[in-house]
Amino acid sequence: MSQQKYTRKIIHIDMDAFYASVEQRDNPEYVGKPIVVGGSPEGRGGVVATASYEARKFGIRSAMPSKRALQLCPDVIFIRPRFAAYKEASNKIREIFGRYTDIIEPLSLDEAYLDVTKDKQGIGSALEIAKQIKNAIRNELHLTASAGVSVNKFVAKIASDMNKPDGLTFIGPSAIEHFMEGLPVEKFFGVGKVTAEKMKSMGLHTGADLKKLSLDEITEHFGKPGKFYYQIVRGIDEREVQAHRETKSVGAEDTFAYDLTSRDEMNAELDKIASIVAERLQKHGLKGRTITLKIKYSDFKVITRNKSFTQLSNDLELIRDTAKQLLNATEPEGKATRLLGISLSNFEEVVSKKVRGRSDQLELF
Repeated sequence: MSQQKYTRKIIHIDMDAFYASVEQRDNPEYVGKPIVVGGSPEGRGGVVATASYEARKFGIRSAMPSKRALQLCPDVIFIRPRFAAYKEASNKIREIFGRYTDIIEPLSLDEAYLDVTKDKQGIGSALEIAKQIKNAIRNELHLTASAGVSVNKFVAKIASDMNKPDGLTFIGPSAIEHFMEGLPVEKFFGVGKVTAEKMKSMGLHTGADLKKLSLDEITEHFGKPGKFYYQIVRGIDEREVQAHRETKSVGAEDTFAYDLTSRDEMNAELDKIASIVAERLQKHGLKGRTITLKIKYSDFKVITRNKSFTQLSNDLELIRDTAKQLLNATEPEGKATRLLGISLSNFEEVVSKKVRGRSDQLELF
């Protein structure tokens, strides 16, 4: 194996149920209770931004419609988001990160990559730095974080999710290939439901199965992402931690298991996609002026349509209704549609004038 792969020390920090944890910290009456940040207490609209771990025991998850959350747990407590409080906590967390490195790539208010290959304090151990960061967050902010430590971004991110909440997982160079071989295919970057089903239909269930394919074979079946699968299952992820990249758009898209031909089917899918987009916008603390609809047809022709507004918004109803209006203008009935996507752009940050993060386009396959 090339030693070049293992020159970086990467930490992925993911706060535990961030918005809900801030609410429980600031409001002791919520401690130990199932709470949801976002949505509607009557279950009539909106989506869950964050659910406390007590709520998650009932099956409540982020991006779930409020109505469904209320069905799963009639005693759940809905709380209006306080983005100023979350931003304040996020800034303090970022200050803690900055004690160790300036190479920080925020993914949202509650999640970031850190490159500590050369840390400011000369500690040398990424695992020790992760422990110190977790302790500082707990002692100074009374919140918990989970951390994944490895030599590349992909493995560090997966590691941070392995022992939540308050987890710390290290996957070192000698363990990476074995770890990747045992990883279910749906855990691979870019592998959503449709791609995972295709892989499983080919007898590809784990990284070890993917590893049996040559580069030509894997790209023949899965296109450009196949090259990434080929590399990452061998522990190769050369993506650098990108500091100070500004978020340009937030969106979601879905490639369907079969082509959609009816307007009702397409509108139903847009309802789901719009909910994801609204949740992502809330998580990033962003509002935008331009809503864009993306359509890919069965012949792989792609078109986009957009509409801009004078007022900033991240309102689910506006995003959903605008996307449907844009779809209707294309006269979609009878057109075999393979993919639909919605994105919001032309941002101003809700809480402060500027937010730093990666260009964030969530894709659902």
